[in-house]
Amino acid sequence: GDPQDPVPLDLNTRKVTHHSIQLSWDLENTAQRKGPQEQWLKISIEEEDPKLHTYGTIYTGYARQHVIEGLQPRTTYRFRLKVTGSTGECSYSPAVSISTTREPMSGEQLHRAVSMNDVEAVLNILQGGHVKVDVPDKLGFTALMVASQKGYDRLVKILVQNGTDVNQKNGSGKDSLMLACFAGHLDIIKYLREQGASWEVRDLGGCTALHWAVDGGHCEVIEWMINDGCQVDAKDTCLEWTPLMRVSAVTGNKDVASLLIEAGADVNVKDKDGKTPLMVAVLNNHEELIQLLLDKGADATVKNEYGKGLLEMARGFHRHSVVILLEENKRKLSGNTNCPPPVLGSQAREVTK
Repeated sequence: GDPQDPVPLDLNTRKVTHHSIQLSWDLENTAQRKGPQEQWLKISIEEEDPKLHTYGTIYTGYARQHVIEGLQPRTTYRFRLKVTGSTGECSYSPAVSISTTREPMSGEQLHRAVSMNDVEAVLNILQGGHVKVDVPDKLGFTALMVASQKGYDRLVKILVQNGTDVNQKNGSGKDSLMLACFAGHLDIIKYLREQGASWEVRDLGGCTALHWAVDGGHCEVIEWMINDGCQVDAKDTCLEWTPLMRVSAVTGNKDVASLLIEAGADVNVKDKDGKTPLMVAVLNNHEELIQLLLDKGADATVKNEYGKGLLEMARGFHRHSVVILLEENKRKLSGNTNCPPPVLGSQAREVTK
């Protein structure tokens, strides 16, 4: 056929997304793109204005396909093809109606559903297949990290069953196991361990899950971790603190310290600056912990890097009740029982105000 002849027109939909439609057309004559271009058939795509029912041109050229971008999701559009011959005669294809798809679920929606513990929504989003289960939120947390931290047992299992990586770390190097240990969710901890989470993992500061569990102060969790074989005296990289040292520095929790010591934590371990747990407990005024450490054989004769002993430190910080504790301990060790016993505990505070 001659290019000037009107042609049978067919507008095909190639690919539809939530924001684009790809149209193609196969005109028998466009195959014969011979001769000068002005003799070729010129193609226009026209889009109908739904209110006015008039058509406006959105593409003109010689291609065999075109992608229309920037469309709204779940919306119906009407298009037709206009073909102009070299002498100006036009023919139109029948109009076609095409609807864009629904917008795929986003990582943001997954995280919103997880933080609200909305199991049904999480399942829907994951079944949609558009959202990667490990997509991080703005803080670098995966859905599993959030669910582990918040104690959402059922979601944790769903996420793992949907292929989430239990060993994924956030920006500071923490994994889901550390977050669950800090928050004290024992069932989740047990499940993550079954799924291959490791006690050996370190965050960027060199802390292990036990360091974090100690900060969280959940004795039941710590006891289970120790029985499960986590290392009791791992040192972080920053200050070379063991979990026991962290108790002295952070919480002063006597029960946690007691568990660690029973499990073999070294009461006389030294950090990067040569400080021991007892020294740090004195500096932080953790009286019950000081007593426990002394009872468990902590060396009370240690000196800091400036040659100061514990008593000198306690006096320097006006820690009167700590001074009394240390003096009493000294007396016990020297076997000198002639002196009057010091006033201990709450009365000591009254006396030394």
